[in-house]
Amino acid sequence: MIRSEIESKLTNVFRETFNQPELQLSPSLTADDVEGWDSLSHINLIVAVEQEFGFSFATREVRSMKNVGDLIELVAKKVG
Repeated sequence: MIRSEIESKLTNVFRETFNQPELQLSPSLTADDVEGWDSLSHINLIVAVEQEFGFSFATREVRSMKNVGDLIELVAKKVG
């Protein structure tokens, strides 16, 4: 899967999770930048990403992500 496909799928997951149809992702995007991105919605986001791509994250992987760029890189590595 190419990076643009990953980013497109992640954009859809983010838009659905946060109910923000116009939300645009960028590698530097963090929870501080998205209204409603709290600890509960973070869990929902991670589960939605896992379901979309068909894999599970390890706890250490989730903890290591600091921004959307980290998420994109991790997904790319996992779907590889």
